[in-house]
Amino acid sequence: MSESSEAVGLPASVRLVTGPGGLPMLKVRDERFGKLDVFLHGAHITRWAPPGHRGVLWLSGTSRFAPDAAIRGGVPICFPWFGGGPADGLRPAHGFARLREWLVVSVVERPSWIEIDLALESDGTGGVETEAGDHDGAHPPERRLAATFRIMAGSSLRMTLEVRNTGDEPVTYEEALHTYLSVGDVREIAVEGLAGAEYVDRLGGPEPVRQDEAVIRFEAETDRIYVGTDAAVVVDDPAMKRRISVRKSGSGSTVVWNPWAGKAGGMADLDDWTSMVCVETANVRGDAVTLGPGESHAMTAIIEVSPAG
Repeated sequence: MSESSEAVGLPASVRLVTGPGGLPMLKVRDERFGKLDVFLHGAHITRWAPPGHRGVLWLSGTSRFAPDAAIRGGVPICFPWFGGGPADGLRPAHGFARLREWLVVSVVERPSWIEIDLALESDGTGGVETEAGDHDGAHPPERRLAATFRIMAGSSLRMTLEVRNTGDEPVTYEEALHTYLSVGDVREIAVEGLAGAEYVDRLGGPEPVRQDEAVIRFEAETDRIYVGTDAAVVVDDPAMKRRISVRKSGSGSTVVWNPWAGKAGGMADLDDWTSMVCVETANVRGDAVTLGPGESHAMTAIIEVSPAG
């Protein structure tokens, strides 16, 4: 744990503790703000239960908690690339941000929410590792991008990832808040809000497909990148008798994912695929962000819960 994170003063509602795998985490317990767990490893939210509600985020019971592993569930931060990047050759998958310890900048109590600011500084190390194990000097976002992650948790969960170009040349990056939502049974839910949008089916061909159905229902593995959309999405969950809405700004992509039985069976860190669905606020592929020197960009996701009906 960094000395700077330990030195930040914390209000009474927040504790800095050692979590599973020895990883430091911020734990919020307060009737005004609900329950919130944030690991400094990856600035990773693993639990959010607003006041009076059950937990909204899904966390795998077989997730690894280790400095060299990404946590499975909650809200992983994918940055500065998504998957293997546009050319599918960058490693680690989904970027390095979720494998690094972020710094605690500030933790502040507001009247009806807790506000946590975390930072990932550019470190000047140069290129990024590719699948072949060398370094690609043509794509060195690691040394030119600094990121801050602001969490505002209370009756809603507001997450803002702000990225700044600290270099002297333009840089392009991808990003996603890879949010795992807890559902009663993914085979019974409906995802609303994306009718008419186009998506790239990561299990099919590269050409965009139009979403003609009014809602998305799940009958098999689903992995779609909806492009050029700022639409709000609602997960209607009859089993848990609730609706989860995901609104966003500064985002042109929405990713919808569930691995289904076949893929989940080959993933040691994913235990119950029926109780989760990912609705990810993102800027990937054609929606990737390009920043000039000194420029910044903010992407925000807001999650809210309401009773079904």
